[in-house]
Amino acid sequence: MSLTPDVVARQWFREVWDEGNEEAIDRLMHPKALAYGLGADPIVGPAQFKPFFRTFQTALGDLEIHVVRTVVEGEVVAAHCHVVARHVGESLGGPATQKPVDFWGMTILRVRDGQIIEGWNCFDFLTMYQQLGWVPNPPAPLSR
Repeated sequence: MSLTPDVVARQWFREVWDEGNEEAIDRLMHPKALAYGLGADPIVGPAQFKPFFRTFQTALGDLEIHVVRTVVEGEVVAAHCHVVARHVGESLGGPATQKPVDFWGMTILRVRDGQIIEGWNCFDFLTMYQQLGWVPNPPAPLSR
């Protein structure tokens, strides 16, 4: 019996991101899976996803991605996620700040036979960069 989309999504975030288990990527991601929203071009399959994973694992210590809620329709699951971590490495392109980050995001996954075959990601990396001090916060609008 295949795992449901909800179970696969929760396993993905727990095993891959919270536990840092790179081997889980091969088990939970189809070899030809497409991941959108994590760079300029789609990421294709585990081999292309692993460098992205390693970049964030190196940069963010104490990384936890909490799946706050999921909504499932057939083979598609939407997961609303809360990300908390500490910036401990330089792999994001700047020196480690040791600052905490706390931001939110969503992913929509298409799951078949217990594996992710497509993913659409929208995580608030701008807020993360603002918390690191790399991007200034915009001025507050003036009230009239």
